[in-house]
Amino acid sequence: MFVARSIAADHKDLIHDVSYDFHGRRMATCSSDQSVKVWDKSENGEWQCTASWKTHSGSVWRVTWAHPEFGQVLASCSFDRTAAVWEEIVGESNDKQRGLSHWIKRTTLVDSRTSVTDVKFAPKHMGLMLATCSADGVVRIYEAPDVMNLSQWSLQHEISCKLSCSCISWNPSSSRAHPPMFAVGSDDSNVAYGGKVQIYEYNENTRKYSKAETLMTVTDAVHDIAFAPNLGRSFHVLAIATKDVRIFKLVPLRKESTATGPTKFEVQIVAQFDNHNSQVWRVSWNITSTLLASSGDDGCVRLWKANYMENWKCTGILKGDGSPLTGSSGQPTAMSTVVGSSVQNSQNILNGMSAGRYFFPPLDPPRGGTRHGHLLPPSSLLEHCDSEPVIQPQQLALVHRRSSRALLSLPETEEQ
Repeated sequence: MFVARSIAADHKDLIHDVSYDFHGRRMATCSSDQSVKVWDKSENGEWQCTASWKTHSGSVWRVTWAHPEFGQVLASCSFDRTAAVWEEIVGESNDKQRGLSHWIKRTTLVDSRTSVTDVKFAPKHMGLMLATCSADGVVRIYEAPDVMNLSQWSLQHEISCKLSCSCISWNPSSSRAHPPMFAVGSDDSNVAYGGKVQIYEYNENTRKYSKAETLMTVTDAVHDIAFAPNLGRSFHVLAIATKDVRIFKLVPLRKESTATGPTKFEVQIVAQFDNHNSQVWRVSWNITSTLLASSGDDGCVRLWKANYMENWKCTGILKGDGSPLTGSSGQPTAMSTVVGSSVQNSQNILNGMSAGRYFFPPLDPPRGGTRHGHLLPPSSLLEHCDSEPVIQPQQLALVHRRSSRALLSLPETEEQ
């Protein structure tokens, strides 16, 4: 059974993205009304808008949170060709503002000559670093050398990808065996240009990022891309949202002792689903990489899980109104059979003035966790009871608009 609750988002135009902080207690939304809103979850489970401000002079495409060990920090990117970094501070200047928080702009990154389409903070073990990608086909990586002074950011790397960039994802692995790595996707609609997903890896010898792999089988426009949390695996798993959902495994090949170039990978496609029968706009993993969520133009969010033999199957389908999909139209194709499951989701619906993208939000933080605390990886999202998978309670936020393009984001933390 699904329970849906609505939130009056009060954005004056289309909502393009929603992002949750590490603990899932805070949420940020951005819109074509050029604003960002921050929402806090109250003790009774209600979401309340605690801040709203104009961030850019054009549509705001993406918003993302830094790890809380760096404070309450947001980054946004826009059609106005800039990315911006924001920090929440507690007012102490006078009695009226004492104890009240507000967001201030720490810096504006103006290196791009075209629309900045995505922005992502690097994994925290790399320090406070920020990657942006733009329609001009350039990925730029910035670093804040002093985490106590967020007004100073230096451009460390500028990588030309040759194709317009639409999305970027850092590999979250903190293993010393895996150099820093990111994947970038292109929404270039020309299928003649193959390889719409490129993998870049950092080389310690040259101190530069170089292309390690191109996924030549991805020829259609890529709307979203997401590395799965690694959790000690020797290989990497990458989900891609294009005209369908695809999951790739990247297995590093053994390097020669004298080799100095980027790692070579054996690329395997482990799953491909066309169940949405439409463009897929977002893919997102849970913290243990056991569950993948996807959303598309069919107005549904679909959940995917692999069994012990690495056969991926659909384990749940949610319609835009928060109800499970039933009837013959809800049956998956032969590529993916719905297994018996009991799905108990608490869902939040964000209704903008115009309606239609979908978002997967974070779960509640572990009991006793603090917003600035460091959390160990929680237990798996899925448990098995009498051989039937049961999805643990989670939240789902959906943003409705006239266009049915869908966005989603899975949680960083889960309730123990």
